[in-house]
Amino acid sequence: MENTPPDHSLSVGVSFGDCDPAGIVFYPNFFRWFDRCFHHFLAARAGGHAELCARLGALGVGLMDVQAQFRAPVRENCTLTLDLRVREWRGRALRLGYEGHVGDTLCVTGEEVRGLFVMREGRMAAGEMAPLRAALGL
Repeated sequence: MENTPPDHSLSVGVSFGDCDPAGIVFYPNFFRWFDRCFHHFLAARAGGHAELCARLGALGVGLMDVQAQFRAPVRENCTLTLDLRVREWRGRALRLGYEGHVGDTLCVTGEEVRGLFVMREGRMAAGEMAPLRAALGL
């Protein structure tokens, strides 16, 4: 568990539809919730994905890689709190870390690598991250 405060947190209520037949969250939902947390972060920091991309002349802030480790089950009627931390700014990528807790129990950890996608010479390409970092105030 990280000792630094998160850059953003989001609570997700877990419902029956999020779970598999054993009553445990179906694992792809964690990736959906990571994405929701990231977009909630963009909304809080920069007015949202669409507004941010319009301001930066970008097509999107897209996912390049994602992974997760499932530490403990999450079940129906739980509240999962996701903490997002900006881990590393690279020239053309941003690395984010996630921790998901139910109460004091660490249930999931994960990481995303995202890029700022722009059009260059008629093709979509990863753009420089400095404008995104400035827009997010980081």
